[in-house]
Amino acid sequence: MTQAIGINPPSFYTAFGSKAGLYSRILDRYAGEGAIPLHGLLDPDRPVADCLAAVLEEAARRYAADPGAAGCLVIEGARCTDAEAKDAAGVFLAAAEGAIRAFVAARHPDQAERLTDYMSTVMAGLSASARNGHDLDRLLGTARLAGFALAPVIAPDRASSGTLP
Repeated sequence: MTQAIGINPPSFYTAFGSKAGLYSRILDRYAGEGAIPLHGLLDPDRPVADCLAAVLEEAARRYAADPGAAGCLVIEGARCTDAEAKDAAGVFLAAAEGAIRAFVAARHPDQAERLTDYMSTVMAGLSASARNGHDLDRLLGTARLAGFALAPVIAPDRASSGTLP
C-alpha cells in the first residue's frame, strides 16, 4: 500500500495510524462526495415509492460510474472479511438504512422495516452486479424494475394493512 501511494511505512502510520484508519478516512470522504444523497432524494413532499425508486436509480448510476471501482464502497466494505473494515463500513450502512427507515416510517410506519430491508437487498444486489461487470443500462433496468414493485405495495389503500397486493 505504501508503494502504491508513494510513501514509506513510517509516514503512512504517522498520517493514518493503520490501514483501518486510512479506510475510515476514505469512508468519511466517500460519505461526503460519493455516497447516494439520501437526504436530497428522500423528499417528504413526494410519494414514498417515487423517492425510493429514485434512490435505486441513483444507486445504479453511482455504482456503474467508475468501472475500476464499481459497486458501493460501503456495501462492499460491510461484507468484507476484515473485522475493522466491516465495522467501519457497517456504521455508514446502518446510518443509510436508518435514514430510509425513518423516511418510510414517517408516513407508513407499519411498512418501514420491510421496505428498508427491500431497499438494502436491492442496493446490495445492484452493487454486486456492478462489481460483476453489469453496465449502467443493465443496472438501471434492474433498478427501475425494482422501483416499479414499490408503488403497489405502498399504495394508500395498503398503507395501514402492511400486506402485499
